[in-house]
Amino acid sequence: MSESTASRIETEVRRRRTFAIISHPDAGKTTLTEKLLLFSGAIQIAGSVKARKASRHATSDWMEIEKQRGISVASSVMQMEYRDCVINLLDTPGHQDFSEDTYRVLTAVDAALMVIDAANGVEPQTRRLLQVCRARNTPILTFVNKMDREVKDPLALMDEIEAELGMTVVPFTWPVGMGKQFHGVMDLRQQRMRVFAPGEDRAAGTEEVLEGLDNPAYAERFGMQYDQAKGEIELVREAAPEFNREEFLTGKQTPMFFGSAVNNFGVQEVLDALVELAPAPDSRVAMQRTVQPDEPKFTGVVFKIQANMDPAHRDRIAFLRVASGHFERGMRLKVVRSGKELRPNTVVSFLSQRRELLDEAFAGDIIGIPNHGVLQLGDTITEGEALQYTGLPFFAPEMFRAVEVADPLKTKQLRAGLTQLGEEGAIQVFRPIAGSVLLLGAVGQLQFEVVAHRLEHEYGCKARIMPSRFQVARWVTCDDPAELKRFIDANDHRMAYDAVDAPTVLVEYAPELRAIESNWPKIKFHALREHAGLVFQQRLDG
Repeated sequence: MSESTASRIETEVRRRRTFAIISHPDAGKTTLTEKLLLFSGAIQIAGSVKARKASRHATSDWMEIEKQRGISVASSVMQMEYRDCVINLLDTPGHQDFSEDTYRVLTAVDAALMVIDAANGVEPQTRRLLQVCRARNTPILTFVNKMDREVKDPLALMDEIEAELGMTVVPFTWPVGMGKQFHGVMDLRQQRMRVFAPGEDRAAGTEEVLEGLDNPAYAERFGMQYDQAKGEIELVREAAPEFNREEFLTGKQTPMFFGSAVNNFGVQEVLDALVELAPAPDSRVAMQRTVQPDEPKFTGVVFKIQANMDPAHRDRIAFLRVASGHFERGMRLKVVRSGKELRPNTVVSFLSQRRELLDEAFAGDIIGIPNHGVLQLGDTITEGEALQYTGLPFFAPEMFRAVEVADPLKTKQLRAGLTQLGEEGAIQVFRPIAGSVLLLGAVGQLQFEVVAHRLEHEYGCKARIMPSRFQVARWVTCDDPAELKRFIDANDHRMAYDAVDAPTVLVEYAPELRAIESNWPKIKFHALREHAGLVFQQRLDG
């Protein structure tokens, strides 16, 4: 590789910022995603997430059911340029029923932006997502949203975040007032106040800005709210630690911002901080070795598969995080799991459902490869090296349903639809060894509803989702293949295979599972599966 090529790869990698937006449902995550796109210049007008019957929907909510319900049920990917940085932004579902999709997305990012509803504070799903981030030492920025409503006291929110999430909070901005008396935020680093005015779809740089922390105009214009904020700021500046980049990068400290995403307020500061503070892509650990992002050879990992992003073309897109090197359209690539060769010519980058053909990509970028069953979740793709990236989780389902087609003539469509939805991880599909009725496994009830809706509207087959007697599932492995076969044969009435043909034991009650485990000491039972059954580990607590 020439020196100029090596230098270009290094420069491009340094420009990348890849992060996910995470939150509890209804904290305003998708709205904030829209406004980040607006402020970066990627879109000219933001859609309203809640306006279900409006003609404009959120750019990041492209699935029909999302537009009907006003919620996000699938992760979406957006790329934009801002201040000479290339930002790859992943919006995740907030609803806990889709937490698996979010967990997998978090394996593909270098930082996370946590959105907290200022009225509700830290909520259950926020805690769960934080556990995943902490397990990966993912740096986190915190945006406290909805300050234009009646909300919790900002000092109380700061204490709550520190206590609940176990992180030191460093305020970068501080609110002056709240609800109807919300006047704006003080930028503590730039020592100026950005004045709040309600209203949507204003671009960056159009708000009024007053300079200095002690500008006499503040007391005159904002009265009691400013006096209170001034006292809080003095307290915070004495009590809060200095921002420490090392602690931030290891997930021990979080910069905190206040604002109102629906009114485009406080978004600019968050966008600037993401560019300045979020890390560029770092090395990634494969089973064989540690891979550096500026290595000359391309490697990447599939962390998400989405069926029917364009229903007219029945397409399936594999979302791939570039881990190293320089991707060029048409280059020869190898799927390490299967040994198959790929020469992708129609690779795309995303602005949610809008796509652009891509000629090249670098470490940190998220690219979409049209996929017709060749790629699976967790696949590593290289220029030939036998590498396997790990860490893509599949959790044992907690709910089961049997599924059959209402019209027997549509059986083929049902199987095709469930195969594709199983591949993308929207639901887990199990084929029992005994019996012909397929089983669906999910973390939450809403997943079954979404699958039924998508089968009807995307695959043209109405499915009957029925109760199942099973309540617990565990993937099984054994160092002795003969012993594994004996176990499967002896338990064929409770065995099934999942989307990647990993053998799974299904039981009705936890005591039944404990009895099986004691009777088969050589068999290993797993509550978490990583890609294609290659690697197993204990399930994350909580």
